[in-house]
Amino acid sequence: MAVAEAVAEGRKDAATRFLWPSLAVPGTAWLIALFVVPFYGIMAVAFSSQLDILGQPIPAWNPLKWDFTVMGQVIDQSISGSYRSGWEHTFIYTALAMTLCVLIGYPVAYYVARLARGNRGLLLALILAPWWINYLTRMLAWVGILGDEGYANDIVRFFGFAKVDWLGGQWYVVVIALVYGYLPFFIVPLYAYLDRIDQSLIEASRDLGANTFRTFFRVTLPLSRIGLITAMVITALPMFGDYYTNTLVSNSPTTVMVGNSIEESIQSGFSRGQGASLVLLLSAVLLIFMAYYLILTVRASREAR
Repeated sequence: MAVAEAVAEGRKDAATRFLWPSLAVPGTAWLIALFVVPFYGIMAVAFSSQLDILGQPIPAWNPLKWDFTVMGQVIDQSISGSYRSGWEHTFIYTALAMTLCVLIGYPVAYYVARLARGNRGLLLALILAPWWINYLTRMLAWVGILGDEGYANDIVRFFGFAKVDWLGGQWYVVVIALVYGYLPFFIVPLYAYLDRIDQSLIEASRDLGANTFRTFFRVTLPLSRIGLITAMVITALPMFGDYYTNTLVSNSPTTVMVGNSIEESIQSGFSRGQGASLVLLLSAVLLIFMAYYLILTVRASREAR
């Protein structure tokens, strides 16, 4: 009897050990099919040394035949060549947009998480409302607002000023459009983190004589640091690769970003190898930010223990 129970228990344990890994199979297959394989295809194009009769690179699927000449050229052009301005614009615009996201998004997330109470559901619905509309549609609405005969110029003329060419390559328009497009990505994860802060910690700070501002800077802000960094990472990563926002509200060489250089290289057909190399270089830059974020997250989890 004891032997039979032991065998049944062993089978149950074996089934349990098999069950949980099997649940990860669909997600793993999805990740391999839609990320790993396409990314390897980009590497095969970037490191190809052969061109077809149309001048397009032939993917080099064998790593032993990879040629890094094009990648070296792209790195040189990114440091001191034609791609340098695109990298500079990308870092500057993303930094400015992230600064505005923090200044605008943190108070909103804090209010909804800590102070809204009965209106929280309505405010969250308003924050998420832009996700119900396609991103390009929302950007096209901005094109209509900022056009020569749009509402923005109507307001400018109403106050007696000459109309402004908002869509003529103005860097601040690109920054504002990035903030508008990605601000919900910043608010939602930060709100979720602020909402999990233990209220008793804040009450303890006030019981010890700290006012509202000291409680915020000494308790709430430090406790929300990881959430703030998470929101910044989630928001900044797509900003770095964005190209359609710049194309719609500027479409000028004076505001070109890395994403625009990638788009131009791929669409031209004759420089797809350079476009693929730019994708890999941008991925390497973003990997640095992701590694920094993971290090902070692991460190914070260890401190919490």
